[in-house]
Amino acid sequence: MTVRALALSISFVLASPTCAQDVVILGEVHDNPAHHAEQAARVARTRPKAIVFEMLTAEQAARVTPQVRGDEAELEAALGWAESGWPDFSMYYPIFAAAPEAEIYGAQVPRDAARAVIADGPAASFGEEAARYGLDRDLPPQEQTARETLQKEAHCNALPAEMLPGMVAIQRLRDAVLARAAIEALEATGGPVAVITGNGHARRDWGVPAYLTMVAPDLDIWVLGQTEDGRPLDGGFDLVTSAPAVERPDPCAAFK
Repeated sequence: MTVRALALSISFVLASPTCAQDVVILGEVHDNPAHHAEQAARVARTRPKAIVFEMLTAEQAARVTPQVRGDEAELEAALGWAESGWPDFSMYYPIFAAAPEAEIYGAQVPRDAARAVIADGPAASFGEEAARYGLDRDLPPQEQTARETLQKEAHCNALPAEMLPGMVAIQRLRDAVLARAAIEALEATGGPVAVITGNGHARRDWGVPAYLTMVAPDLDIWVLGQTEDGRPLDGGFDLVTSAPAVERPDPCAAFK
């Protein structure tokens, strides 16, 4: 994105209506820098007391101290970002910088917990309050089928059918963990809270907003979805914006 395009994007965001007072969920396509620029601009305008990152574990979030927070390279090193598998930290650092006083929360599900879901279900991995978040119950059959279909398509139709229920269960766990972190952040700071996550977790119909509404129905929640090249974005959002798609390798090459 050019400097001029970034400036225009930020100007548009700052002129847009005020978001929710409790939780602002900002979706993204992870490797699209324009999406992160929009997130940073909205964080600057919202001035959240806390930011929840899908990309950080709770242990990583605790490393975001005043001593390293003001320096991009130092913060990246403290987080061990280069080994995380997420896109370049230069895309994410402006989000941290946009609200330098905000508390940072991590909501990434550790790999061992995600693997355990396949055998034990999401409730066991989530722990206390799993029933409050609905993780002790099966999804309605129609939703389960729809979500398995999405998982199949997201993995280039290469996964065996018997793996799909486990993939859906992992997604449910991740949604619930993000929602729990948002509520913890809201209770600790008074809000507002910004949540930085992928579009799949941001969708209103069964993502993080659905869990927040289940657990705390009076919350004021606002959700941004971000697509590429104007493609439709399913799931229900308060606003959907679009940016040009980035060049990336064929995501299905690994399955061939």
